[in-house]
Amino acid sequence: MYVPRRWLEPDAKVFIHCDGAMEQILPDFIEIGIDVLNPLQTSAKGMDPGKIKREYGKDICFWGGGVETQTTLPFGTVDEIKAEVQERIDLLGRDGGYVFATIHNIQADIALEKVLAIFETAKGS
Repeated sequence: MYVPRRWLEPDAKVFIHCDGAMEQILPDFIEIGIDVLNPLQTSAKGMDPGKIKREYGKDICFWGGGVETQTTLPFGTVDEIKAEVQERIDLLGRDGGYVFATIHNIQADIALEKVLAIFETAKGS
């Protein structure tokens, strides 16, 4: 039976949600065809954003990692938040393969000025 090649290779992207220290299994994800990793939890062991982007950024798209939602966002100043967002966009967005987002959900107790700092900085980049 003839099966058109386009049926075997659909024009689709494979997205996986997997928190935590993923660095050791990123090569496996890439090998099996994962296109997008969400979130890029840069606070987890071994998840240095510079190293991760350098080693895997040509082979997989990162979604998230834009600001630390467990440290910088709740405890940082507006200026610290803006600086981290800009740093992450510059680093992770270099050469494409990045979807800006916070690492995890923004909690209800985060001040509006901090949330606006994220969006204004990202929009201006």
